[in-house]
Amino acid sequence: MAKKVRSIHSCSECGYSSPKWLGRCPECGSWGTLTEAAPAPVDKRIPTKGLTPVSPAIAISKIDAKHTASITTGIGELDRVLGDGIVAGSVVLLAGEPGVGKSTLLLEVASRWAAQGRTTLYVTAEESAGQVRLRAERTNALQDQLFLAAESNLDVVFGHVDQVKPSLLIVDSVQTMNVEGVEGVAGGVAQSRAVTAALTSLAKTRGIPVLLVGHVTKDGNVAGPRVLEHLVDVVLHFEGDRHSSLRMLRGIKNRFGATDEVGCFEQQSDGIHEVADPSGLFLSHRESTPDGTAVTVAMDGVRPILAEVQALLVDTPAKNPRRTVTGLDANRVPMVLAVLAARAQQQTADKEVYVATVGGMKIAEPATDLAVALAAISALNRRPLPPRMVVLGEVGLAGEIRRIPNLARRLQEAVRLGYEQAIVPAGEKLNVPGMRIIPVADINAAIEQVK
Repeated sequence: MAKKVRSIHSCSECGYSSPKWLGRCPECGSWGTLTEAAPAPVDKRIPTKGLTPVSPAIAISKIDAKHTASITTGIGELDRVLGDGIVAGSVVLLAGEPGVGKSTLLLEVASRWAAQGRTTLYVTAEESAGQVRLRAERTNALQDQLFLAAESNLDVVFGHVDQVKPSLLIVDSVQTMNVEGVEGVAGGVAQSRAVTAALTSLAKTRGIPVLLVGHVTKDGNVAGPRVLEHLVDVVLHFEGDRHSSLRMLRGIKNRFGATDEVGCFEQQSDGIHEVADPSGLFLSHRESTPDGTAVTVAMDGVRPILAEVQALLVDTPAKNPRRTVTGLDANRVPMVLAVLAARAQQQTADKEVYVATVGGMKIAEPATDLAVALAAISALNRRPLPPRMVVLGEVGLAGEIRRIPNLARRLQEAVRLGYEQAIVPAGEKLNVPGMRIIPVADINAAIEQVK
């Protein structure tokens, strides 16, 4: 009697397989996504003979490094994150939330690339050719060497590549493309895997760099199976607050450079523009500094950025005063206020406290604790901090000021922007020309410096 072949159930979101049906996928947590499918036949033959390779193995010292040289895209912030530019034959996946500006950024890349006399093919499966043309007119991205194709069939896209012979291929987006002969709908696990694998093979065999647009889930992860991130060479996340014009480009994976670089852009009516000096977006340029304000230097990747922290303390008859935090860690701000009350005898327990950053910047590192504390002290005493001062340090529960990383680099950025004195943790041996350094060991010593 022939043995019955048992079917399997695969998740259409992440590719998880189970021998039985489940209402919720244990891997990605999606509901109703497991569908029944017949298992692929297993070839139990063990290879005993090796096939003759098409090209012999080459000593690594004899491989020409010119074939992997980076090519600048014309956008400095993007080149910084990629690692001096895009490498020929590489595949870059750009992911981000809807409306953040992924298509606008890549259209600008295509325009800059074509402006240098290099043929570019932009394939869109989400919009019509007319819609992309209107955006190109608005952002001044019309170029004779920029070719546009509105197509979702990957086989037809390969035909466009054969006709145009581009030096750069942009596909928007990988979740809307489909391959004939592969089961599943566009955007599913099977189709997304097949599309990415085919485009990766195209890039490697022809030496054409490929830029892919990827959608993200509600958790911020790239939609589709995790194999997509393994197939490509570079994974970039384009993010930003919908209430702010600032956009940040972060490297998540990069086979050709570091993943701690961050690119800054600003969304405007005529497109996306790179911001070489983002500190100006997070500082209020005033003649005098008001009370309740402190300037600190945060690290975003390896880039120091000056940020302004504001605090407002208000009397309230309520038994449970409010603690409202915007742009900072909502758990650390109440801790800093508790340290002020317990270690420095500052009356903050009966006050409503509002703490926020300027310009929509988000800071998660504890190096801004001292700035929050001194901004609160300034607001409580109605006395502004000394002008041209930056405040850096982590506040411990015992009231001590702890050291922070990259302190010298932060102070050098502050000097470049005209700041002259800094309150920093004690114990650091620093020599920053143009900066008067004030070391403090605890929160009380810091408060004494700003009285």
